[in-house]
Amino acid sequence: MADFSINEMQEMQKQLQNKYKDKWGGLNPEIGKNQLLWMIGEIGEVIDIVKKHGGEKASTDEELRKDLIEEMADVLMYYNDVMLCYGITAHELKQAYSGKFDKNMKRW
Repeated sequence: MADFSINEMQEMQKQLQNKYKDKWGGLNPEIGKNQLLWMIGEIGEVIDIVKKHGGEKASTDEELRKDLIEEMADVLMYYNDVMLCYGITAHELKQAYSGKFDKNMKRW
């Protein structure tokens, strides 16, 4: 199975956002603020699973792992919405990520 790229996720999010643009308000920087807040809420759901059951059980128990992965998918959906709202491309993210990686590799 091939890796699931940011570009693929963003294309899926564009389709979803386009389908519900009248209900959700589309993709723009103003909407991006709300997307960030909703993403934080989804991160909280991931944290709740791990906090309540422990990391080991969350990663090995079949049902909990399924829930954990589903919540992580929600986080990624909002993450990609935020990128789309602010016009951040996969290429720009790669450049910034690579720069941070290089900086952190030399940090300590």
